Amino acid sequence: MLSCGNVGKTYSTERGPVTAVRGINLEVPRGQFAAIVGRSGSGKSSLMAMIGGLSRPTRGVVLVEDTEIWALPDDDMAEFRNRQIGFVFQLPSLLPSLRVVDNVALPALLGRRQDSAAAYKAAAGLLDQLGLAEHIDAYPTELSAGEQRRAAIARAMINDPSLLLADEPTSDLDEPTESEIMERFRALNRDRGVTLIMVTHNLRLAEQADRVLHIADGGLVS
Repeated sequence: MLSCGNVGKTYSTERGPVTAVRGINLEVPRGQFAAIVGRSGSGKSSLMAMIGGLSRPTRGVVLVEDTEIWALPDDDMAEFRNRQIGFVFQLPSLLPSLRVVDNVALPALLGRRQDSAAAYKAAAGLLDQLGLAEHIDAYPTELSAGEQRRAAIARAMINDPSLLLADEPTSDLDEPTESEIMERFRALNRDRGVTLIMVTHNLRLAEQADRVLHIADGGLVS
């Protein structure tokens, strides 16, 4: 499913080059729930951005579904990312001027993989599955923090991706809501077979994954 070969990232700054990720090798099989744990600044978010096709590695190879994603032309990369990779970020980033169902359907409409009727039907189904059927026509500001996060998960899953990346998805939530979101992730992994990689600084949450990876100073330490 995912293979990273000697992946590294160095940023140019006014003070000179700063290396965030140092030659990481990583294999994640299909259907696994893997958690990447590390302190702030350890390189975990930079690694996720390279895996997700959002930030080009300085060196190394990233294979997703046997496709070397950083060898793709820009348009093909965007299409592959839309089709195969779902993202849940630290903040929900829902568009406030759109209804919840519009936010969820948007990636399917942009990807032109479904017509409008099919995209909205799929969006409604996901929202129902995630306990948001009564809020389909609501706007993001009318939802609680946990409901917004569930809507963001639905949006990430609208194109039925094979890989779901979650970057600190519960960091601003209270403990009961955090537990609810983690159960949603486990259900997606278990019931839909999606490969899930979650970045967190919370070891208690990470231990709910099938596998825990520790990153420090830009490298995997276990």
